[in-house]
This record gives sequence, C-alpha cells and structure tokens, in this order.
Amino acid sequence: MTVLAEHDSATAARILAAARELVLKRGVKGLTVAEIAEKAHVGKGTVYLYWGTKHDLLFGLFARDFLTFLEGEIQTLRADPTSCRPRRLFPQIARNAVNYPFVRALQTGDDDLLGVLAQHPRSVELLGLLGPTALMYTVLPVWREHRLVRTDWPLDEQAYAVQALMTGFLSAVTGPQAPSAVTVDDPDRVMAAAVTALLGPDEASPAETRAAAEEGLRLLRERRDAVLALIAT
Repeated sequence: MTVLAEHDSATAARILAAARELVLKRGVKGLTVAEIAEKAHVGKGTVYLYWGTKHDLLFGLFARDFLTFLEGEIQTLRADPTSCRPRRLFPQIARNAVNYPFVRALQTGDDDLLGVLAQHPRSVELLGLLGPTALMYTVLPVWREHRLVRTDWPLDEQAYAVQALMTGFLSAVTGPQAPSAVTVDDPDRVMAAAVTALLGPDEASPAETRAAAEEGLRLLRERRDAVLALIAT
C-alpha cells in the first residue's frame, strides 16, 4: 500500500475520517470546516495546518478514495491476471463502488458529492485521469489490441455504449431500489452476460490475457502516481 508523505499523521487521518463521515451523511453543500473540526475533536485552526481551504481538504478526501481504489485494483490484477477480462472486471468495479462512494459518484455523475470538485483547480486533472471517459478510452484500446472485445465497432460508439451500460449497473447496485424494481439473485452473473453480449466473446489466448493484464497494471500504476502527485501539490 502506498504511504503518503504528506498529511499522514494521526490527527490528519482523524480529520479526513470525520470529513468522510459528514460528506457521506449529508453531502458537501453547506458543510463547514468548523463542523469537520468538531467531529474530529480538533480545533478549527488545526485543520488549516494541513489544508489551506475546505476545498483542499475535500479534494484530498476524494483523491484518497480514488487512490485506495486504484491500489485495490492493482493488487487484484497482480494476483490474478484473468481479472482483466471484461466479464470479470465490470462486476468487480460495480461491487467495489459500494466501498468507494466518491469513485461511484464520479462514474454516475452525482452532483451533490461532485460539486466541490468543480470548484477545485486540480479537479479537471483528476477527472481527466479517472473519469468515465478516461476509463473507457484507456481500457478499450487494450482490450481491442489483445482480442478481449470485438473490434468491428468504432471506438467512440463502443466507449459510449459501455459507459452507458456501466452507469446503469452502478445505479442498480448502489442506488435506492423502487418498490417495483426488477431484482435478480446473482447480479454479477447478469452483468457479466450483458458485457459479453455487448462486447462480444472473449477470444484472447492465455498469453494475450497476460499481456493485457501487464498493460493494465502499467496504466493503473501511472494513474496512481499521478493521483499521488495531485494530492502532494
């Protein structure tokens, strides 16, 4: 696990934990540094010792969620290269979205949680690294090159369709269920089948799968390092 050189004290961790709890409970609108400090049992001035503004603190909170998510994906892919296959990766991301609410918010466009990002100068860089569009245009070319998905479809149209499918599944997995909503016993199996139907059968050889996993690891590490740099800025 990557250890941040900045803001790694027990006090900073307590402030971040308090901010996370408050944001998830009530969103970012109207949230103040004073409330965060009170929740963390520190003085308001102590918060400003670590972060210059409330937006800096919240950006750091969101970015750390992405960092932890990336670390988990790296560990999973390193342990099992076949987890890069589309029918396995998409259900895995949807499950993980429950544990990483800020990652989910970015993928589903949750304005209440993401509003603060629009007000932060580093947000555009974060969105460019890990937003839905960046994800599609990073993953799909690797899959296409290594025969993990069909290639008889223009990349733009394929990216649009996959993003729409992923957004829908994320909403189904993490959003409130309407009384008349359709439910299934095994959402992962259904999602895997839907991804296969959309992207075509996986024709990659074991060697091609390993090559795709290695490329995926390289890209994930690049983005992890970029997020670390954003947090340290």
